[in-house]
Amino acid sequence: MSDEQAQHTPRSLIVTFYGAYGRGGTADHPGAPGPVPVAALIRLLGVLGVDPPSVRSAVSRLKRRGLLVPERTTAGAAAYGLSEAGRQLLADGDRRIFGRPTGPPPAGWVLAVFSVPEEERHKRHLLRSRLARLGFGTAAPGVWIAPAHLYEETRHTLERLQLDSYVDLFTGAHAGFTPTARAVARWWDLDALAARHRAFLAAHEPVLEQWNRRRSVPPEAAYRDYLLALDAWRRLPYADPGLPPALLPPDWPGGRAAEVFRRLHDTLHAAGARYAHEATAGTSRTQDAG
Repeated sequence: MSDEQAQHTPRSLIVTFYGAYGRGGTADHPGAPGPVPVAALIRLLGVLGVDPPSVRSAVSRLKRRGLLVPERTTAGAAAYGLSEAGRQLLADGDRRIFGRPTGPPPAGWVLAVFSVPEEERHKRHLLRSRLARLGFGTAAPGVWIAPAHLYEETRHTLERLQLDSYVDLFTGAHAGFTPTARAVARWWDLDALAARHRAFLAAHEPVLEQWNRRRSVPPEAAYRDYLLALDAWRRLPYADPGLPPALLPPDWPGGRAAEVFRRLHDTLHAAGARYAHEATAGTSRTQDAG
């Protein structure tokens, strides 16, 4: 199984669906206008090749994790909506996943230095995994580094997870002795990051080219291609924290990957929302008639 295929697990696709279309029909994320009936989730994930038992199993796991909560539609049908923690998680990801730079990012770096008592060593693993998911690289044992523009998000995330008491944050410049570009190549695995960008491009740039040749945007096809692209893309802005271009190899594929996703979003997202809304409403009408 390729990395691209491995990303599209039922649980990941459900989280991606709620991030794109399951937040109650907001202006930024139009889609299902309320809790999503289980039958609609099965239909919506079926378009992506997920069978009903896998949908139910993935929903149960997300419920246990506290991201989804059981609700009822106005007709009384079993449905699931986002918990408050789930909404916050998705909101925190919006700037990374959907954000478009409006100017040059602030210069410099943010350092995270943490110390965890031995009796709470489980929190040490949680801190390391969270900093890695935020896009931090490792400058030295116990010293994590990221571009300065991640300072506020890092602070907010650590406070939300109640990990801030274990961490000291610093901002500043890299003053030597290794040239910064060489140091960046040591702090992050740039080859692995570039490979992930190229895998995204290999899977989704041809999809964009196909849509560019089409004269219409059928909602179901738009929904399918957009969800698969978003599910693959949404991890990349975390793995690649937006390192300064001057410090990256000259053939860095990250900018092209970001542009392909933005164009797919602009082309497909709204039409996909129509399909998500119609699938949810159609399921509800069927259940009402029953």
